[in-house]
Amino acid sequence: MPTNEKEINCNLFDQLTILDDLEEIAEKEQAVETLKMIAKKRKQIERKLYQKPPLVKE
Repeated sequence: MPTNEKEINCNLFDQLTILDDLEEIAEKEQAVETLKMIAKKRKQIERKLYQKPPLVKE
């Protein structure tokens, strides 16, 4: 379990990287529903990543 905000952010960036890879494949396959779900998950991750105040208080 991440113990500080930096670790949490690293995990969220890793998730965004995975979504980028999946999006590339979904675009090649023209998988419309998959692209919609990837966009939804990206918004959810970015909401956590850029929220104010931060997830963890120092």
